[in-house]
Amino acid sequence: MATYDTKHLRNVALLSHSGTGKTTIGEAMLFACGAIGRMGKVEDGNTVSDYEPEEAKRRSSMQMSVLPCKWRDHKLNVLDTPGYWDFVGEEVSAVRAADAAVLVVAAQAGVEVGTEDAWQRCQERGLVRMVFINKMDRENADFGRSLDSVQKAFGKQCVAIQAPIGAQQSFKGIVSLLSPPADAPEAILGEVQRLRERMIEAVAESDDELATKYLEGQEITQEELLAGLKKGVMAGQLTPVMVGSAVAGQGIKELLDAMVDLLPSPADVQPAEATKPGGNEKVRLAADPNGPLVAQVFKTSADPFVGKLSYFRVYSGTFKADSQVWNATKAQAERVAQVFVPMGKTQESVPSLAPGDIGAVSKLMITSTSDTLCLRENPLLLSPITFPEPVYTAAIAPKGKADVDKMTTSLARLTEEDPTLHMTREPMTAETLLAGMGETHTDVAVEKARRKFGVELLTGLPKIPYQETISAPAKVEYKHKKQSGGHGQYGHVFLELAPMPRGGGFEFAEKVVGGNVPKEYIPAVQKGVERTLPEGAVAGFPLVDLKVVLYDGSSHPVDSSGMSFEIAGAAALKKGVMEARPVILEPVMRLEVTVPDAFAGHVVGDLNTKRARILGMTPQSGTTVVEAEVPQAEMRRYVTELRSATGGRGRFKMQFAHYAEVPQHIAQRIVDDAKREKVGA
Repeated sequence: MATYDTKHLRNVALLSHSGTGKTTIGEAMLFACGAIGRMGKVEDGNTVSDYEPEEAKRRSSMQMSVLPCKWRDHKLNVLDTPGYWDFVGEEVSAVRAADAAVLVVAAQAGVEVGTEDAWQRCQERGLVRMVFINKMDRENADFGRSLDSVQKAFGKQCVAIQAPIGAQQSFKGIVSLLSPPADAPEAILGEVQRLRERMIEAVAESDDELATKYLEGQEITQEELLAGLKKGVMAGQLTPVMVGSAVAGQGIKELLDAMVDLLPSPADVQPAEATKPGGNEKVRLAADPNGPLVAQVFKTSADPFVGKLSYFRVYSGTFKADSQVWNATKAQAERVAQVFVPMGKTQESVPSLAPGDIGAVSKLMITSTSDTLCLRENPLLLSPITFPEPVYTAAIAPKGKADVDKMTTSLARLTEEDPTLHMTREPMTAETLLAGMGETHTDVAVEKARRKFGVELLTGLPKIPYQETISAPAKVEYKHKKQSGGHGQYGHVFLELAPMPRGGGFEFAEKVVGGNVPKEYIPAVQKGVERTLPEGAVAGFPLVDLKVVLYDGSSHPVDSSGMSFEIAGAAALKKGVMEARPVILEPVMRLEVTVPDAFAGHVVGDLNTKRARILGMTPQSGTTVVEAEVPQAEMRRYVTELRSATGGRGRFKMQFAHYAEVPQHIAQRIVDDAKREKVGA
């Protein structure tokens, strides 16, 4: 592929709710510009974008793909993204790398929640936007209703620049409102005229000179209209709405034209800002091929053929093959062999990439997503990409002995590839946990581990890390005495147990008088007590928040030993706990749920069924933030439940708050379950 200068580049993300046809639009674009000889179908699993087997199986995008389209001497880097929330990290990466976005709306459904989220993300990044109403040939397609939906969701700044000829089975084509043809069908002339008047009015409102001409009744020329439209789009004051059917190839060439004519090149957008490592000095990065090299990795992929593949965007300077770059984030050098232009799963080698362009490089040793690549003599750092925190956790276990060694390394590779996946080890339950954006997200990760790294993994809900403690003081005596011929065993202790404040931990003390327990055996008693803490006394959960005092005992001149007193200490603690009103403690999470106002009551009612303590509700311009404390045991599937209850519009953040006592009727069930599991094991 030829190299392109910055002015002839466009970086455009395709964003929307799942199922609107983004992948088919990308496929139709590649076909229209001659990059592929025939269009693949999502249903057949043979599109350029959805090349992973997991995507073909589910007929849905799960990762971002780069689709370079050559159109009118320009290179359009089209970033096709998943619309399903579980893979929102891919959308975050695309929005970071893009300068503009096309938000896709299905003509039969209107604006859906995923598209609203994407719009908000673009607004936060200041991206120029267009809307494409797709699937005009489908049953129940309604352009007018969809346009109303777009304007209601995103504002009157969204103006149609095209109108459809017919709909559903009678959808025959598109009329440009910028230059309506003289032979437009009579049935749509009235609608075309109305939409054109609205467009001219919106363009005039965004330009003072055109506003004056419009108000004075003067004619606005075709050139002035197009220039005013582009100016309004670039300023973020106008969002053009286009229409078509990707499956039928209708409206795709017009969409490509609009990307060239109306969307900014990397040279037209606000320059990115970088800082020097260790300082706060800001450096504005002009898209200058002779400037300092600065590029950022926005996606990492484990490719089975070329190894680790790092996708990057150049912000300044020229990124050259066969060179050395400096990873300013990790302060280490990296060797660059070949530079690729990716297209789906294939890559084409190029000698260099201009500022603003998007490419990939393989086999970087230490570089990961979000890292900044530059020159060692002029290190500069771009702000890291902020990915959403995981909200769903699954317990992961190897299926067989052969998978034990490979599990950790394969999961580490997957979490490097996807920053919204986190792997941790829960020491209290001895489980490996994989956290992601939803159940589908973690399931797909497990499928990838099997396919890419040959490791078979089992998933399930994680165990809750319960604890045990006491709620009353107690005194206990235990004598360990065993005679078996020759030296016997003798250890006799009196322990005093007392509860400590929540989070107080464990404390051991002794106040033995008269040498009843010889001093050399006191550490053995302490060792026996501490050895028992992780095992618990009630249900096998760790013992916490108690103080143990050794205050008396007795010994035998021949049979006593350190081991005897260690056994006595352990047994005494277990006996004492059962006499000190033992309780089960559970982790309680601090929860913050953000939902549209209409769902706030339902969310609070649902949380009340989960033993939640509602801390407050804060209205925020159409949404309500509900704060609560909820037992972790009630929240393991909350991401799925909240999405179902709010139509996907609810979001939440959750973090550990503290441990609290489990109600008695629930505690008994937990104890019974733990004992059954122990017997089963």
